[in-house]
Amino acid sequence: MKTPTEIEISLNALEHNIRFIKRLVKKNVRISSVVKGNAYGHGIEQYVPAAESFGIDHFSVFSVDEACRVMKVKQPGSAIMIMGWIPKDQLSWVIRNEIECWIFDLERLRLCIKEAWKQKKKARIHIEFETGMNRTGLNAADAAKAISLIRSKPETIDLVGLCTHLAGAESIANHVRIHRQIKQFKRLVSLFEQNGLRPSVLHAASSAATITYPAFRFNMVRIGILQYGYWPSLETLIQYIGHRKDKKDPLQRIIRWKSSVMALKEVKQGEFISYGTTFQASAHKKIAVIPAGYAHGYSRSLSNSGSVLIREQRLPIIGMINMNMLIADVTAIPDVNTGDEVILIGDQGALSISVASFSELSNQLNYELLSRLPAGISRRVVH
Repeated sequence: MKTPTEIEISLNALEHNIRFIKRLVKKNVRISSVVKGNAYGHGIEQYVPAAESFGIDHFSVFSVDEACRVMKVKQPGSAIMIMGWIPKDQLSWVIRNEIECWIFDLERLRLCIKEAWKQKKKARIHIEFETGMNRTGLNAADAAKAISLIRSKPETIDLVGLCTHLAGAESIANHVRIHRQIKQFKRLVSLFEQNGLRPSVLHAASSAATITYPAFRFNMVRIGILQYGYWPSLETLIQYIGHRKDKKDPLQRIIRWKSSVMALKEVKQGEFISYGTTFQASAHKKIAVIPAGYAHGYSRSLSNSGSVLIREQRLPIIGMINMNMLIADVTAIPDVNTGDEVILIGDQGALSISVASFSELSNQLNYELLSRLPAGISRRVVH
């Protein structure tokens, strides 16, 4: 069933971005595609098969429900890694399906050992170290205890990886902190290796660290925002292109969010438009009602400041954005019709509305805006 707004995912743009990332990290570094937050709003069910068609075979999610969704659409050879939430009663499903999971406390490690023993299978785990983010992960004392637990039941554990999460690699302001984290990470990796535990994978770099700290890529990177065509921050883009002759952004946005004109109306001079009195017509106006509002992820803070594209013209949003509708001033397009395409984010002809400009107006980060796009919006893959 079609929804009032629709999201298109461009295969051509995705292929371009994945090629760029592969050239960046070289052949000996595996790419884990981060698809948490419904693939950053792009849609897990649409994105995963598309990424697989360009050689991606490892997907990182936050929670077991996201892992289940990836499981239903992925190819048999692709791996899934859960970086966060797993209810205790669903750990058996994770181990049975050979899904990789992060161990960030000793309780989960003990539960994995117990469940793996019961199933006579190995739990595929990544030990996460606390290196200075102060969020999740084992500190040095708990890391030593984890070694003892793993060595006590080696038949229950497949130690796939050791990892950590860097606290703000997108900003030079965190440079000293990042280097301290990596120093501590290497210490803890050495501790495991000295005890005969050598995993196949070491990983610490997200999209930001992949760009700003090439030496910290190790042999796997967790790529989120880059694959969708966005930079973690303006700072990371400047750092990448700063010493290159070609100053053009090498990424392509893969998302296009669109709707259509639902109704047209003439409004007399002096009349107020939409709720309240935030917009009064200074002259006779023609308005288009568009079935997109804050229930669809279009921020109410864009009232009287955002814009849309119709008939290859940039047109202002006027009046308060409603739960399900917004209003555009289409006075400049006398021949506009109901059903005409409306671009909320993306290109139309030579014009574009970027997520960056959209989020600047609404004070939302790229990550936040994209991941808030409701799962119920229709999504389809296009070339």
